Amino acid sequence: MIEAHGLTKRYGDKTVVDGMTFTVQPGKVTGFLGPNGAGKSTTMRMIVGLDHPTAGSVTVNGRPYAQHRAPLGEVGVLLEAKAVHGGRSARDHLLAQATTHGIGARRVDEVIELTGLGSVARRRAGTFSLGMGQRLGIAAALLGDPQTLILDEPVNGLDPEGVLWVRTLLRGLAAEGRTVFLSSHLMSEMALTADHLVVIGRGRIVADAPVADVIALAGPPTVRVRTPEVRALAALLSREPGVELASTGPDVLDVAGATTAHVAAVAASAGIPLHELASVQVSLEEAYLQLTGGEVEYRSSAAPTTPRPTAGAHR
Repeated sequence: MIEAHGLTKRYGDKTVVDGMTFTVQPGKVTGFLGPNGAGKSTTMRMIVGLDHPTAGSVTVNGRPYAQHRAPLGEVGVLLEAKAVHGGRSARDHLLAQATTHGIGARRVDEVIELTGLGSVARRRAGTFSLGMGQRLGIAAALLGDPQTLILDEPVNGLDPEGVLWVRTLLRGLAAEGRTVFLSSHLMSEMALTADHLVVIGRGRIVADAPVADVIALAGPPTVRVRTPEVRALAALLSREPGVELASTGPDVLDVAGATTAHVAAVAASAGIPLHELASVQVSLEEAYLQLTGGEVEYRSSAAPTTPRPTAGAHR
């Protein structure tokens, strides 16, 4: 378990992390989301003792990270995949880390096979691609068979097979009762991997909830309906208070502010045939952009503002 209380980090007059309080529970994959410059990396560095809080505290399994006698056995960390000696082979890199923590060579060989590095274990790490470097970083994080994993962008540079492997691995570790805390900019992958989300902007928490609840913050689902009599149905629904309509294709209407049951009842009462009727929830990406739209520190002048998701916004 990771527990942060009033966690704050300032550099001069700039506050990077601003009084954050959150808990990362065991048995779940907790995603850590936020725009660039929001304070994610600084927060992760404070968790593992690489940066010291200006105020507040953070503990891992009940103690500050620095108080763990064998940190690799408690916490597996991937913050920078390229933080390796480029002249060492992958196996030698892992052996060097294992030796400092009393971990045997057998475990090194286990994580090499687990992460798919068996065929390149004797190659110098400096020749690795980004994806292979990520696998090596994950292997290092798993060396001590830790109860807690902290991973910053673990799927960066991985091919689809590698992304699926990481997803399966992390969900399996969480199912064993371990604590898994990871950041990623891939919203679609986070939606498939995480159970819970901590979303931050400008160093402050803007959401701390299960994935489904974070998506729900962006608004209720819309109703997508396909009918050859779309104009007639639109004319009827437009009379309903609070209903918003958007045409999203030939014979397709997206309806906000009504349920599928209500749309079906309106159509049935007028004898309008329906070829499709479905509830459509906004994506995690749309919810994330809505939550963090006002918290982006660096914005392109050409970037459009993100409106509240409507039926027409769904893709």
